[in-house]
Amino acid sequence: MAKYFLIAGEASGDKHAAELIKQLMLRDSCASFAGLGGDQMAAAGCRLYQNYRKMAFMVFAAVLRNLGQIHRNFRIAEEALIAEKPDALILIDYPTFNLRIASFCRKHLPQTKIYYYIPPKVWAWKRRRIHTISRLCDRVLGIFPFEPAFYARYGYECTYVGNPTAEEIAQIAREPKIEDKTALPTIALLPGSRESEVKNCLPVMLEAARRMAGYRIVVTAAPALEDSFYTPYMRSGETLTRETYTAVRNARMAVVNSGTATLETALLGCPQVAVYYLACSWFWRMVRWAQPIFFTIRHFTLVNILAGKEVIKELVANDFTADKIEAELHNLEKDEEREKIKDDYAMIQTMLGESSASQTAAKIITEK
Repeated sequence: MAKYFLIAGEASGDKHAAELIKQLMLRDSCASFAGLGGDQMAAAGCRLYQNYRKMAFMVFAAVLRNLGQIHRNFRIAEEALIAEKPDALILIDYPTFNLRIASFCRKHLPQTKIYYYIPPKVWAWKRRRIHTISRLCDRVLGIFPFEPAFYARYGYECTYVGNPTAEEIAQIAREPKIEDKTALPTIALLPGSRESEVKNCLPVMLEAARRMAGYRIVVTAAPALEDSFYTPYMRSGETLTRETYTAVRNARMAVVNSGTATLETALLGCPQVAVYYLACSWFWRMVRWAQPIFFTIRHFTLVNILAGKEVIKELVANDFTADKIEAELHNLEKDEEREKIKDDYAMIQTMLGESSASQTAAKIITEK
């Protein structure tokens, strides 16, 4: 009986880890699963030592406030690994935490195979991590088709297994689309998955969307946040939903906090403007100045990175204002702009394909 230990530190990782667990179970019904993650992993049969709700700290201030909890999380993971002695450690994104745990596992459990499924985006920044990842991990299972070539440039191996987001949305796209032709068109707002992201993004998003006459506003809620967290920001007539894919698929346009959600929105065919909050405008100016030195990409959203050009507008730091969002939303009302964006979306969909990432990853992990 194979024993697996998985670590996912946020909502998207929880979802992808759960799908991987299901595929591993199909290949080995006697396998056991433990780890750190979320409700979807638990529902798939994983015994959790810690929920990612106590792990998802992103901004510097949040990290400082929660240093004690972060150290506890490391200790929980390390003690759980020693107790479980798994055959395989499977890391899902969440690089700073996962690379430290990989190092601990390599030192204390040398017989445990280490797999990185959905590895850090070293092709975007912190390129030096590629050496650490390749030294610590037995296999790197990438979800973007250009990753194997990027790793090969440094003499390392990465296997493209397919993109789990593209796989999931391809299944949704086959379902009939139900439209209410009597209702007003909607603007979907996706303010992020963390508390700090929503606090910083949602008020500005709402201000811009409220200026657009003739639209309903739908706000998508993150799995880890209660409805009550959103209500102080919202007005009567504005809708909160947990059916993110349905809301985006039925929306005429969307405002999306930069991250995996921009790719999801693109694959669902919804024209969008991407935003990202940065408290320090000087930091953004420094990033822009240093971009040719430290970054290997010209864009910051997955949609534009995959396309190799600006498909969607990126409003970051000082550009993240209600005025600029409103201007871009008016631009997205134009039929020619919408068609151009959708053509680029189709190119990205073709590039990613529809192969089952979780199925391919499970096959590799269970290979003898």
